[in-house]
This record gives sequence, structure tokens and C-alpha cells, in this order.
Amino acid sequence: MSAHPFSVNAVRQQFIDFFVEKHAHRFVPSSPVVPHNDPTLLFTNAGMNQFKPIFLGQVEPGSDFVGLKRAANSQKCIRAGGKHNDLEDVGRDTYHHTFFEMLGNWSFGDYFKAEAIEWAWELLTKVWKLDPERLYASYFKGNKEMGLDPDREAFDLWKRYLPESRILPFGMKDNFWEMGETGPCGPCSEIHYDGRSDEERRRDPGYRYVNADDPRVIEIWNLVFIQFNRTETALRPLPAKHVDTGMGLERITRVLQGAQSNYDTDAFTPLFDAAQRVTGAPKYEGSLEGARDIAYRVVADHIRTLTFALTDGAVPSNEGRGYVLRRILRRAVVQGTQHLGAKPGFLASLVPTVVEHMGHAFPELKKNPDRVASLIREEEESFGRTLDRGIAMFNDAATRAGGSKRVSAGDAFMLHDTYGFPIDLTQVMARERGMSVDTEGYEKLMEEARERSRAGGKAEGVKEIALSGEETAKLAHLRVKPTDDSFKYEIKPLRATVRAIWNGEDFDEDIVASGTSLEDRFGIVLDKTNFYAESGGQVGDHGEIRKPGSPNTRFDVDETRAFGGYVLHIGRLHGGQIKVGDTVELTVDEDRRLPTMANHTATHLLNLALRRVVGDEVDQKGSLVAPDRLRFDFSCAHALTEEQVERVEEIVREQIVRDLKVHTGVAPLADAKTIRGLRAVFGEKYPDPVRVVSIGASMIDLLSEPENPRWQELSIEFCGGSHLAHTGQARAFAVLSEEAVAKGVRRVIGVTGVEAEAAIEAGHRVVERANAAMKVGEATLAEEVAELQGQLEALSLPYVLRRRAQHAIAQAQDRLKSVRKKEAAAGREGAVDAARALAQSEDGPVIVGLIPAGSDREALLAAMDAVRSKRPEAAVLLVSADDAEGKVSIVAQVPETLVKRGLKAGDWVREASAAVGGKGGGRPDAAQGGGTDPSKSLDAVANARTFAASKVS
Repeated sequence: MSAHPFSVNAVRQQFIDFFVEKHAHRFVPSSPVVPHNDPTLLFTNAGMNQFKPIFLGQVEPGSDFVGLKRAANSQKCIRAGGKHNDLEDVGRDTYHHTFFEMLGNWSFGDYFKAEAIEWAWELLTKVWKLDPERLYASYFKGNKEMGLDPDREAFDLWKRYLPESRILPFGMKDNFWEMGETGPCGPCSEIHYDGRSDEERRRDPGYRYVNADDPRVIEIWNLVFIQFNRTETALRPLPAKHVDTGMGLERITRVLQGAQSNYDTDAFTPLFDAAQRVTGAPKYEGSLEGARDIAYRVVADHIRTLTFALTDGAVPSNEGRGYVLRRILRRAVVQGTQHLGAKPGFLASLVPTVVEHMGHAFPELKKNPDRVASLIREEEESFGRTLDRGIAMFNDAATRAGGSKRVSAGDAFMLHDTYGFPIDLTQVMARERGMSVDTEGYEKLMEEARERSRAGGKAEGVKEIALSGEETAKLAHLRVKPTDDSFKYEIKPLRATVRAIWNGEDFDEDIVASGTSLEDRFGIVLDKTNFYAESGGQVGDHGEIRKPGSPNTRFDVDETRAFGGYVLHIGRLHGGQIKVGDTVELTVDEDRRLPTMANHTATHLLNLALRRVVGDEVDQKGSLVAPDRLRFDFSCAHALTEEQVERVEEIVREQIVRDLKVHTGVAPLADAKTIRGLRAVFGEKYPDPVRVVSIGASMIDLLSEPENPRWQELSIEFCGGSHLAHTGQARAFAVLSEEAVAKGVRRVIGVTGVEAEAAIEAGHRVVERANAAMKVGEATLAEEVAELQGQLEALSLPYVLRRRAQHAIAQAQDRLKSVRKKEAAAGREGAVDAARALAQSEDGPVIVGLIPAGSDREALLAAMDAVRSKRPEAAVLLVSADDAEGKVSIVAQVPETLVKRGLKAGDWVREASAAVGGKGGGRPDAAQGGGTDPSKSLDAVANARTFAASKVS
């Protein structure tokens, strides 16, 4: 396929050469798919994104875009979130993708519709020699409500090449292009290709299939004529007219190769071949219905998206674009595992194929493909630990749905909460079986979970499950021995025996499955457990308990607590029955436990770093170790400086980079207390023997040389929590906040792993942009400052980087104040000059005029003073309009002699304000008013003159 004259690489180059060499366009490399400098976009979703400053007339001096009139390129695009989201369609048809290339040519105030249409026709029919009889064009038919006329110009231009029967009108949805809720926009003209057979075309005219979602008649090129900028309130003309065209590379390659699907071209076939080699699945056959071929398409599309997004700086995470990428990755993993028989790591192994076939066009792919593959592999491994159980759980849910063919809300929630299946992935799996999902009930359970989180773990209506001293004594009376929790540091599954079941009121012999509401919770006591019960600041484990031989019986643990030596596994039963005496298998949720371990180990390193930086006054006052964050309270009489917080971070990161071994062991309490540098929580009672966690030195070394001064440089603590094997597994560390919680007590909140990496990366981007704000042009400074403040509020950033960004933003705000002060002074000067000229030009007893004061009422009042100083005997009414803010201001003053003749300022202003959709009033001698329709400002002036004339001859 690569030797085809219209291979995907050849088509890309032919397009660029046509516009660059023949029509004098400049080649502008593709911008990243991660728009670091545009917070309004989740991903780059169109070729014009990087040219937005040109369309808005906001190009900075010194920019590469200064003087740019014509451009062409192939832009990397991702549409997987927000307004432009094709994720749900990928794999199910022949032409939708989350990642695609957009071939584009642009005119910035240079050529317009005639040239754009002429050159499009030339490339398609003369260079690529497409059959003109198969081409259709569309144009914008107008929108009366918005005051937009039909685009007759485009229609007339197309008549040079096509009969009227193949030039079709469409409305806003199809033929008015908008980048987003706000921004550049305008009417567009699409070119469609009829790929049906000659016989079908003779029998049935193609116009019926244009914009009808028929895979045989598809849009191949969109010519956008950008004329407007959409604000939140209106469409406003741009300073100049522009052309922005976009043609999907994958679609036009399909047409030129005579293929029936984008996926039948060499844009995807190398990935199918690679996936087939890795998985050993039967080869791709192109079926739209077969689950295996759908999986091939999903995997091939998604690995392209992931490779480009991660190369351009994004990382999978739990929020924003990172969450979208995690969903995409998990969707690919599920499809590959279920339908291609793929093993863990298969997705990462496809990265080299993407790099090999696309790296020459996008050299950035070759810079560090190992990092990209490593990030994908880690995500695969993390998800893979629960994937099989999640799929089994979905199968159980599908069976339970029975004839309703509707996966319950509880099952959908558990797939998300326990197994990491996003709701849209559950919907995809359900759809493959001809089923639906109770998404409304799922959202309700999600909100209940959020409420529990906000309320510290319990939402209103949640049944509290706990054991009192009397109840634990009853367990002993029933001859139930305390739980053996010696397995709690292990993650591998464990078999145990049910010893007691607590329903919140009494011990039951058996429990029968009920619903999944918050009231259906109960607790199970086992003879042994591998679940970590909440203690020492570390949250309890989640997971599941199943009965071997009874696949429909599953107890989901959402809380693990210890009472008097008994570990209570609290949760809800989904199917089947559990009785005292049953043998069960326990599986800990690794996706929760592993990041918790990382945060616990990092807490110890943080304690060490604080002692080094702040001094011996640091004493632990409390902590929380959770999967998503760590919290550490310590004694300190003063706030930490930025430099101190930065040094604390550096020390923790140094320990992580060194990949130190984390040693745990048990020692006699008296012996352990002799170890130099050992830290313990003041007032805490420790068992004898006691568990010691040491980072960088073994228990043998510590106990053989307890007075060794080197131990003071290490983290050594009494601790019963779970930890990493090596510090390097934490990957990264960031302090998110440092604050006071009580007199003499400070609190640090931090994160590790992917969350820390994402926070650090976002922090550097915001700081860089904030520093650059001092060089932003005065016209866009206010917008830039507002966007930066929005980023500070929306993003999770490291404390130090946040402070640096705040400092830089404060400097930009000071500059903005100076700019506004200068603008206000200039505005007042201009208003006063205009007022003086008005005073000289009017010689009657009444002076009415339009003053250029914008929305600056002080400037308008200064203008009034200027007129009155020249003409104290005259009645004066001044109007000022601000188009940008949609605001009109009106002021009036009337001398006593004219008030007596019937001209009262309050009535006068009220009459003028009515013309601009507002109101006003005041004293007879002075009044103010205004409105919200600047376009009627001259009407307000006319009303004022007419009213005054009726009172004063």
C-alpha cells in the first residue's frame, strides 16, 4: 500500500506542495495537540486554532505570524471532548476518529471566496483528477433570527464549476463554522464526494445523501469564510476577512485510493498488521458489525491519539484532558483484551509503529518514544490489575439485568468506583450486547459518593456500621477470635472464613442479597484478612469478597475498620448469599492501595525533609494518607517561606530519584528507641515489639549500630502502615499547599505519581505564561490576566509554582492598572476636547451631543464641566456609548432659569434613556441615566433634543 501514488504520506505532501509552491503559501508546522496557551480548548481540534490571534487582530510584535498572509499545513487534531467529540463513533463506522490530520490552507486578509473555491476545484479535479460528476458543494442558506443573509456569493462562484442541482443550501449546523462557544466564525462551503457505484448514481440522485450521514457520500473539504467574532452576547465583524479550509487527510486518502473506508488505507493498515502480530488475532477484515474488526479500529485510532497527546505533553490523570486520555486508553485496552485476545502491554508495543509511519512528517514523535510507551504501559498495568474482574463483574451485571436489558445503576457505579471503568466504557460494552445502562441512577450514586467525600466519608442516609465495646465483647462470647491481619501488607488474593456478620443491630447467621442503596450496608468479620483497616492516618482498603464456586456472589467492600482486634469489612452485597462459615476469597483494590502506599512513603520523606529544612521544632501532629493526596500536620511557629517549601520538595524528590529501598521490620520497643534519628508521634502508644519503617538502611544495620550518626540523615519511623518497596515507585512529588490549622501547627498537602507530574507540568506552563504576560500587547492584557486567574482557580498546581505565578500575575495586574489609568486619562482628555468643540458649535439655550467617553462616567462628567464652564447659561445633556460593554451613559444639568421654564433634568434624562433601553432620573437641576443598546445612541440624542424643544422654545 505504501507504493500507491496516493499513499497517505504522498497525499499530505501533494497538498502542501500545491499551495506552497504553486500558490505562494507559507508552510507553518502543526501546533501541538495539547493547546498549552489556550485554556478554552481541551485539545487542538482544528487547523485554525494556532492562527486565532491573527483572526482576532491580536498578533504580538515579533511573532512569526506578523505579516503572514497565506499559510498551509497538516494539523494534528484530537476530537474527544467538549463540543467536538467523535469518541463514541470511533470503531462503529468508516470515517470517525479521535485523532486525525487536517489539511488546511489559510488566507489572512488576502484572498477570499473566489480564490478558495477556484483552487479547491483545481486541486481536486486537475491535480488529483477526481470525477467532477461525483462532487457536490453546499453553501449557507442564512439565518433570519441572527440577521444573517444567504451566502449567494459562494453559490454564484460554485455555478462556474457545478450545475445548480449539485449546489445545496444548509443551515447553521452544517454551513456556519464556529471554533467554540466564542471566537472566530463565519459561513462555510463544504465539498462532498459521492462514492457510490455508477449504477447507484444513475438510479438515485446524490443530493439526497449530502449531510445525511451516509458513509458512501461524505464531506471531504470545508471552506470556511471567517468574517465574524462571536462574543458571549453578539456576532461582531472581524477587522479583516479570512479563509480557513480543512480537509481530513484520512478521508481524502480513502477517496483517492478508491477505498470504502478510511481504515482501508495505509493510514491504518500498518497498525492493524502490528496489532495482529502482537495479539495473534485473525487479520482485520473490515467488517462494520464484527466485534473483532471494531476492536481493531478502536485500537488503531486510539494508539494514534495517545502517542501524539503524550508526546505533546499531556499525561493520563483523573481530571481534564488527562481523564479523557485515560478513558481512551482504557477503552482500547478493553477492546483489545476482549476481542483480540491481547495481553497487558500490547498497546504500548504499538507506539513504535506510529512513530515509524508518522515520524517523518512529525519529527517530535522521535524525540522520546520510550517515555510515551512507558506512560501507556504503566496505565495498562494499573488498569489490567482490575480489568478481568471488571469484565467478569460486567458479565454478572448483564446476567442480572435479564429481560430488562438494562445494566443497573449500582453495577455501573461499582464498575467505575472499584474497577475504574468510566461510565461511557460501560455503555459501550452494554451497547455491544444490545443493552443500555441506567445512567440517571448512576449519576445519583455518583453524587451520593461526592457527598460522602465532602462530608468526610459519610453522606446523609448512609447507614453507619461500627462495633461498640459491648458488641466486640459479644463476639468474644460467641467464641469469634480476633482477626489475623498479618496479611494486610500483601496485595495478592487471600482465602478466609466468615466468622460473623454484623447488620448494624445484631449478628446475623446469614445475609441474603438485597439492593445497592446506601442503606444496604453491613459488616463481615473474617478469621484473617489482607485488607488494611483504617489506622495511623492511612485510609482503609476497598475491594471485593467473593465465594469460590458461586460466581454471582460478590460483596463490595467500601470501608475497612478495626474494633478491638476485629477487622470489619463494610459494604454491600451484589447477588448471591453469604453465611457464617462460608469460605471466601478477598481481593484488595490495587488502584486504591498502590497510590496510598506511594503517598504514605512520601509522607515519611516529607517528615524527614521538614526536619532538615525547618529544624528540630518539627514534630508530627497528625496525618492523612489517601490514594489521591497526603496531609501532614506538624508543629511550627511560623509559615514556611517559598524557599523552604521548594527545598522540602527538592529533598523528597532527591530521595525518590535515588530509588532507595524501603525496609520494614519488627523490633523490641526498648531496642528500637535507641536508634539515632528515629521519629515517633509524641504521645502515641506503640506496641512491643514495634514495627519500624526505614528508608535506606536495613533493620539489621540499624539494630547493630543504633548510635550511628548517619541514621539521622535517613527517614526512620515507628509505623504500622503499608509502603512502597522502593522510593522510585512514587515517581514524583509536589507540595500543593502550606497553611496554618491551629496556633503553632502548620499543614502541608502533597501528591505523588501521575497527579504530581501533571501538577508540576501545569505549574511550569502557567508560570511561563504569567511571566510572558508582561510582554502581551495592551489590547489583550486584560483578557490574558483574566485567563491566568481562571487557570489558578481551576488547576491543581504546586504551592511554589502557584506563588510564582501569582507574583507574575500581580505584576501584570499592576501594568494593567497603569494601562487603564493611561487609557482613562486619554479618554477624559478626548471627551473634554469634544465637549469644548460642542460648546462652541451650539449657540442656543440647549446643548445636546454624543461624547466619546466610552463607559468612563468620570470622563463624561469632566466633559459636562467643560461645557458648563463655557456655557453656564445653557441646559446640557451628554450621551456616551460603549459598544464593547453594551452600555450607554447619559448626564444632564439644567440652570435654574430653564428649570422654571419647564425643562427638568430628571425628566429630560428619563426621556433620552428610554431610547437606549434604560432609565434615569434625578434632581431638576442635575440627573444621570443610561441604557444597554449603544446602537440607539443617536436616537437618545434626538429624543433629548425633541423633549428640550418642547419645553424651551
